[in-house]
Order: sequence, then C-alpha cells, then structure tokens
Amino acid sequence: MNITIYDVAREANVSMATVSRVVNGNPNVKPATRKKVVEVIDRLGYRPNAVARGLASKKTTTVGVIIPDIANPFFAELARGIEDIATMYKYNIILSNSDQNMEKELHLLNTMLGKQVDGLVFMGGNIRAEHVAEFKKSPAPIVLAGSIEESGEIPSVNIDYEQAIYDAVSTFAKKGHKAIGFVIGPMLEPINKDKKLEGYKRALEDAGIPYNEELVVEGDYTYDSGLEAIERILELDNKPTAIVVGSDEMALGVIHGAFDRGYSVPEDFEVIASDNTRLTLMVRPQLTTIVQPLYDIGAVAMRLLTKYMNKEKVEENIVVLPHRIEYRDSTK
Repeated sequence: MNITIYDVAREANVSMATVSRVVNGNPNVKPATRKKVVEVIDRLGYRPNAVARGLASKKTTTVGVIIPDIANPFFAELARGIEDIATMYKYNIILSNSDQNMEKELHLLNTMLGKQVDGLVFMGGNIRAEHVAEFKKSPAPIVLAGSIEESGEIPSVNIDYEQAIYDAVSTFAKKGHKAIGFVIGPMLEPINKDKKLEGYKRALEDAGIPYNEELVVEGDYTYDSGLEAIERILELDNKPTAIVVGSDEMALGVIHGAFDRGYSVPEDFEVIASDNTRLTLMVRPQLTTIVQPLYDIGAVAMRLLTKYMNKEKVEENIVVLPHRIEYRDSTK
C-alpha cells in the first residue's frame, strides 16, 4: 500500500499542511503536534514523494553527475568530493557513466534535465562545441569538474595542468636529465594537446633541451596503454632517462612493462605520475606524482553548483586549485 500525506494527516488528525511543515522541518509546529505526526509517519512508514515535492516547489533537490568511468580511481575520488558536499547541502545524486562517448554524454545530459535535476556536474575529457551549445541551453546550472572548456563560458574547477607538467619536467631537467619522455593521454583532448603538451614543451625550452616528438607517446589513461608506451620507448635509440606519465594507471603500466624487460625504476629511469590516486601507493616503487586535489576539485565544483542553484553571489566561475609534487621512490 502506498502511504500518502493524506493518510498521515487523517491518522494524526491534523491538516496536510501541518504534515508538510513537519516533513520539511518548518519550526512553526507545536512540539506536541510534531511528536504526534512523527510517530504516525514512523508507524505508517510514510516516505515523502520527492517528485511531487519537486513539482510543487520547482526544486527536486537532485543533482546529476556525468562521469566518464566511476571505476577509474581518478573519477571515483572526484565523485566522492561531489557526493559529500551534496549531502551536506541536502542534495541527492544521480550518477551516470558516459564512457567518454559524446553521443552518450549528450543523451545523459538531456535525460537528467528531463528528470528535473536542479543542477549538473559534468566530467569529460573532450568538451566540444556541441557540449557547450547544450550546456548554454540548459535550464539548470552546470559546473565542470576536472575538465577543460576553452572559452571559459562554463563554470569549472581544475588545477593548472600546463604548469603541473611544466613543474614535473623542470624537476627532471634540474637534475640533469636531457632525454625526458612524456606518456600523455589522448591528444584529441584539449587538456592534453593544449595544456599538458604545452607545459612539457615550455619546460624543455626553458631548460635548453630540444623537443623530440619521439619521446612523446600517446596513451588512453589505461594500464595497458602504459605497457604499450614503455615498449615503444624502450625501442628508441635515444631512450629517456626520465618519464612523466599523464595518469597513475598508465604509470603502473610503464613501471611493470619496464620490469618485464629487465629495467629498474628509478635506477634506469625515473618516473613522475600525474594524479596521486591510491594507486601511487599500491605499486613498488611507490610513485612520485603530481598531487591533484581530486577530492577538493569535486567538493569545490559541487559547492560552486549550490551557489548557482541557490542564486548566491559567485565571485569566480573558473576556479584553479593548487597542485604540488609528492616525492616518493620512483625518483632518486
């Protein structure tokens, strides 16, 4: 049997408006009346209808989160930050995997808007003009987390990816390395082509090291692509003595592939990874890595979204959080 607010009101001998005030935490209810209504709610097992409440208030207290792959530790940590802040502000989350497929991303976006979500957090590596057009048409605010959109028209939270790679490469250059490899993510993504690769090139230029495109190997963030990348790197005549890797999972592939070929890290070459997920501590040697504050990126993105949803004043719609390098055993 579906218990309704009418059933509670009748059983408690109060108006439906009183039940509604109790359910919504309105203080204008006598303590004795509140106690009686709460007892009836518990006894009947009444659960407020979120859809009906949303239609009445024009708010569903629901936020959509579109994420490329929840199984990836990078995105899982981001999602945790989003969820914790959403809970703090009493929002529920609808989470969907997009598999980094544009058609699926746009379909999920419109599906969630059809469910009357109050806002959306979007994560994706390749934000195209089609995405931006849909974001601008959205009746609900949208914030990007860990995702680059070049025009700066869509609110976002990130780190300075170009500077982060610059810092990692410069670390190696200052230690005297002349051949520095870069296992980068998909080059079709602006975060790699326009940010990380530029940071790599700028660091080499500032160190007086010629750019050698053979030392840049493209992967897809996965462990297997790290294995494939190190196979290609180890076949080079001019093998690098240090490698920056664009994701922690690829870095594991690089290290394991090197060990399989009889090489040692950091003795034969040093490695710096990019995310500081828990994977960096689960491999031996433990990985030196760029520390992205993944939880904070998610949390700040969600807090920014609450400001838009509640029409609070927003000082800065493009938020850049600090990064640093955590030195561990994959570097000397």
